[in-house]
Amino acid sequence: MRTRVLSSVALAAMALSACTSTRSTPPVAAPAAPAPMAALGPQIDGPVLGPDGRCTGTPAGTATAIEPGITECDLVRLKGKPATDVLVGESGKGQREVQVLYSEPGGRELYFFVNNSLDRVVKP
Repeated sequence: MRTRVLSSVALAAMALSACTSTRSTPPVAAPAAPAPMAALGPQIDGPVLGPDGRCTGTPAGTATAIEPGITECDLVRLKGKPATDVLVGESGKGQREVQVLYSEPGGRELYFFVNNSLDRVVKP
């Protein structure tokens, strides 16, 4: 009987060792997923204002009045002086948003641009 127990233990040990054996070939790795493309900001034609309030290129606008739809650089050209402050950012919708502040003797004027187009003016 003792021989049978030892035989059974030896048989079980051999079966278990087969389960834990190492392979001689490395496992096949799953192909890596392609890296997501970097989100590109909005594509804006023409010069725009930088954070310092200066145009990034030569303004070639033809606007003759400050009204909705003019470009950021048109505003600076029509005002005839650099802005007091400029805040450049991007909306959650991937649009370029710029806030331009002019402190005038008669008060402040805040201009809101979306994708280089005057959206609205606030004169508090």
